[in-house]
Amino acid sequence: KRGTEKSDSKNKNKSLNELAREYQLSENLFRIQIPEKSIVAGKTIVELNIRQQYHLNILEVRRTVSSQSRLLKTVNQKLADPGTVLRSGDVLYVNGDFEKVREFVSRFSLVLLDAHTIEDGKGNLTSDLAFYDIGIAEIVLMPSSRLLKQTVGDSGFREKFNVNVLGIRRKNDYILHDLKDVKMLSGDVLLVQGTWKDIARLSSEDSDWVVLGQPLSEAAKVTLDYKAPVAAAIMLLMILMMVFDSIPVAPVTAVMIAAILMVLTGCFRNVEAAYKTINWESVVLIAAMLPMSLALEKTGASEYISNSLVSGLGGYGPLALMAGIYFTTSLMTMFISNTATAVLLAPIAMQSALQIGVSPYPFLFAVAVGASMCFASPFSTPPNALVMPAGQYTFMDYVKVGLPLQIIMGIVMIFILPLLFPF
Repeated sequence: KRGTEKSDSKNKNKSLNELAREYQLSENLFRIQIPEKSIVAGKTIVELNIRQQYHLNILEVRRTVSSQSRLLKTVNQKLADPGTVLRSGDVLYVNGDFEKVREFVSRFSLVLLDAHTIEDGKGNLTSDLAFYDIGIAEIVLMPSSRLLKQTVGDSGFREKFNVNVLGIRRKNDYILHDLKDVKMLSGDVLLVQGTWKDIARLSSEDSDWVVLGQPLSEAAKVTLDYKAPVAAAIMLLMILMMVFDSIPVAPVTAVMIAAILMVLTGCFRNVEAAYKTINWESVVLIAAMLPMSLALEKTGASEYISNSLVSGLGGYGPLALMAGIYFTTSLMTMFISNTATAVLLAPIAMQSALQIGVSPYPFLFAVAVGASMCFASPFSTPPNALVMPAGQYTFMDYVKVGLPLQIIMGIVMIFILPLLFPF
């Protein structure tokens, strides 16, 4: 329970789904599909005159790709601008009065989809707005804004920033229809829709409005659900290449192939998002520890430590020597990274085993297991560090739970490893 009240008070940003519910986007959202050989195919949105004649807003155009390229792109989400050319099979997400929607569908012989119709054979896309490439955000007009007393149609949001105004919150009232002719007033909160890049541009125009909340941080939480099967298949392929020796691919190569496939199939939005997930501290730490390990070997420090372990524990048999290596590794992981510990102690374990003339396999696995099973410190492994802020844990929480568990696992592993990998 530690710190939950403080964290709850800070979390006041509206999520994307909360904004959609507040402005009743789903209640006034309809999906219209363009059939084959339709007279609408090949025309632009401005040629349909849908906004002036039917008072409807086309929020987005969702286009499914052909089966030949389905792996590379499943759903193509495009913001509806006046110059968008429509194609057969496109699904238009339209916001407005249902009677006007039905009139528009009847006029051009289009298909009005219900909430249970699935657009993609593998997806489960209903009538809700998706926020994969396109998002929404709230902006509040400043008292000194140049847009005051201007209508939404004359504001230039679509022309200058390529965003649509979906609704206006004026005190306790919501204006959701016929927005084109509504004059904006000081304090109005506008719900705008556009690509995440265009929404980010709105934040730089701080003289006329202020962007509420942190829409880009909310965008980072949106998952590309329709890409989940592709990502899972790539991960399974990587594991198969690493597990089976009959596949002539090195583990490092398998990981690189999987990473390239993740990029090519669009399993993340952009390369910048991928770079942000890299733990550069761990990369630099491992890179710095590799030459340290080499230095310990070249200077004879590894041989000195291994000789000390052999002279002190070698006379009691390989089991005692392996136990010493295991608990040395386990102790070091409490103070430095487990990866760095494995890099440092692996050559020591190898030399110790060779000096007493036994197989090095159980000794190397003792280093691997001892470095992995460090539970008594929050800084030794990335999983321990990741759950620390989420659970509001302290250092002593790890000691109370992790230290007894670490000792028990060490005793068990000392007797189990020789059974799996004999001396």
